[in-house]
Amino acid sequence: MTHTACRGVRGATTVETNTREEILRATRQLLALMIRRNTIDSKDVGSAIFTVTKDLDAEFPALAARQMGWLDVPLLCGYEVSVAGSLPQCIRILLNWNTEKTQSEIQHVYIHDAIKLRPDLSKLPPVDWDELEDWIQQQVSL
Repeated sequence: MTHTACRGVRGATTVETNTREEILRATRQLLALMIRRNTIDSKDVGSAIFTVTKDLDAEFPALAARQMGWLDVPLLCGYEVSVAGSLPQCIRILLNWNTEKTQSEIQHVYIHDAIKLRPDLSKLPPVDWDELEDWIQQQVSL
């Protein structure tokens, strides 16, 4: 018998510059991959937490989720703890997702330089970025 549990789905990415456009684009891409790799429906998401390193302040990354139609999901942004030598210009997401999947079935997503954070979880198939952007635009226009 399966039962619904709240599972954490993690993801992280990096940007090259602290601009509104780049923060939103990178966050949309990361969130889209998390959604697609886990077959997440926003109605099953209890909440989402977005953090950025202190060198990113041009936009709230949670706005990317709103742009993708997550209007009813509680979202929170914050700063990642600053530790000397930690990965700069990094955006992280933690989704609290109600699902019947076990924790070991969850696919966490680490892309761009954020692969360095969890190389053990970064063995994903190559991403077709153009196809991903097309999918994101379909979500944004709904």
